[in-house]
Amino acid sequence: MTLIAIMLTFASGAMDVISFTRMGGVFTSVMTGNIVLWGLAAARGSVSLAAHTAVSIAGYITGVAGASLIAAGKAAGPAAPKAAGKADSAGSDGPGAGRGGVLPSHVGWALLAELILLAGFTAGWEISGASPAGWAQFCLLAVAAAAMGVQSSTVRHMGLAEVSTTYLTGTLTGLVSSLVSPGQGTPDGLRRFGVLIGLAAGASLSGLLIATAAAGVPALPVAALVTTLVLASVPLSWRVSLRMPWRVPSRMPWQAHWRRSRGRQNR
Repeated sequence: MTLIAIMLTFASGAMDVISFTRMGGVFTSVMTGNIVLWGLAAARGSVSLAAHTAVSIAGYITGVAGASLIAAGKAAGPAAPKAAGKADSAGSDGPGAGRGGVLPSHVGWALLAELILLAGFTAGWEISGASPAGWAQFCLLAVAAAAMGVQSSTVRHMGLAEVSTTYLTGTLTGLVSSLVSPGQGTPDGLRRFGVLIGLAAGASLSGLLIATAAAGVPALPVAALVTTLVLASVPLSWRVSLRMPWRVPSRMPWQAHWRRSRGRQNR
């Protein structure tokens, strides 16, 4: 789950750099920043900035609503028999959420919806020559923000404690607070560090590609999401075997032979 969180945060960092540098100077995942920019646009009388922030916020809201409807539809569906176990009740028909996988089926479907949105964004980005303008820019901004909205809503259903993959101010606050508070551990410290580093890495690589090979920059969030779906598809039993590649038997073969020999000597 930590790797999944890092991959998703990497995607959001890359997408925010794309939108901020090539699509009107706004964000696709950080709605707090967009609301601030909206207020700035009102103060300056900037119609362009106000329009871009409005489109991004609207796209984000649409993505959140869509992912929430997917989750609600799954919850309202036929309940799985309790005897089937948690793995079966989570559903085995979702992409990246196969039998024994780590994610519920509705999470897998929501992530697939995000991947479709990112694929559409990539196609539009290539058609526009990596420099969208006018209505094409607004459309791509809405699609990218919707993808980030889907991701933000979906992460809430993953059971990731104290971690977000789009707005990380709370993650940073919790990490620093746990580090400086005396007598307290650092719960989910590795995960919190990981998502912060993933955000910076996604933004850095995206900025590098924007400056050198802008046509290929959408591959970053797409690759991160594909990696997420692959990680989610790995059965839990495989993860256990990877963490415990070998296990010492309770009784080694030579011990059994030694016990039989001692028994014959005693007789």
